[in-house]
Amino acid sequence: MEFKGLKAQYEQNKKQIDNAVQSVMRTANFISGEEVLTLEEKLAEYVGKKYCITCGNGTDALQLALMTWDIGKGDAVFVPDFTFFATGEVVAAVGATPIFVDVEWETCNISIDDLERKINAVACKHQLIPKVIIGVDLFGIPAQFTELHKIARKYKMYLLEDGAQGFGARIEEDHACGFGDISTTSFFPAKPLGCYGDGGAIFTDNVQWAEILRSYRVHGKGNDKYDNIRIGMNSRLDTLQAAVLLEKLKIFQEYELDKINEIAKWYNNFLNEIVEVPIIPNGYYSSWAQYTIKLKNNNERQSIIDALAKEKIPSAIYYKKPLRKQKAFSNNKMSAEENPVADMLCNCVLSLPLHPYLHKDEVEHVADVIRLINDRI
Repeated sequence: MEFKGLKAQYEQNKKQIDNAVQSVMRTANFISGEEVLTLEEKLAEYVGKKYCITCGNGTDALQLALMTWDIGKGDAVFVPDFTFFATGEVVAAVGATPIFVDVEWETCNISIDDLERKINAVACKHQLIPKVIIGVDLFGIPAQFTELHKIARKYKMYLLEDGAQGFGARIEEDHACGFGDISTTSFFPAKPLGCYGDGGAIFTDNVQWAEILRSYRVHGKGNDKYDNIRIGMNSRLDTLQAAVLLEKLKIFQEYELDKINEIAKWYNNFLNEIVEVPIIPNGYYSSWAQYTIKLKNNNERQSIIDALAKEKIPSAIYYKKPLRKQKAFSNNKMSAEENPVADMLCNCVLSLPLHPYLHKDEVEHVADVIRLINDRI
């Protein structure tokens, strides 16, 4: 059984993906080919933003956003403590200070109450200036962006959406990757919309920011690539990846997004009386980057991992430790703050195989293994 179904996806859609790749090979326009521009237009339309700027990966997308806002030394950037390392890494990379905010138990997304408490605590100390809030669409569920916008406006801060796991999700009819002042996503192969390597995109309605982003992603270029007006980076999405994404975007819209939501319902039906299953808030629509259950403790989790492995069923822990406890942040004085929900989640979450090409009997088999272990404990 595959965890993300990339082989199954390719086999089912091999003809159109191969044709797209071969088209690029024939033209030999491997960097900044017309497929890149076409993809940016289609992504912007899908998300509902004026501008899409593709780049090398989702991490660069976040860093480019912070660079566009001139975030750096002396600035505080508020990030959820329970998320992938890149969300906090990019803050440190530009010289700013990440402030780790606890999360909500139900959605695993940033806590509104703890966020405002920590903004006020930082502002009172006058050592750092609150500048940016990063809301992460964890596991495919958008953060509470209505409330995050209110807080950002109240404290005159920027709101950055990390939609690496959220592409395709919605709040009512509004699409993820369109909720921030700038929003980003990742096309890492295992993401809801993934390419065959690394890739990322940035979304905004601000024309000035869009121009700066396009400059920064190509060595800070001006009128051409030999006119460099700022220190940037080399972060272009190559044409082959854009061609693959154009085909996979069609598949995603026509089949995969609806199917993965159907499969998540199968999981919920089989597991909801055995373990704590994911809950999607009213008005929200998930893109199901991961199907993550919550267990009683790490011992129960390990028992289930072992039992699944014996049946050749893969599983994964996202995440084993909160950001503030990563060694890379050990010199960050703000890491001493307690975030009890993040700590509890790290000790009990487990992600199960989920992709649009799973069969119902496979999902039932996963549930049966978990049920058997649960009965024994």
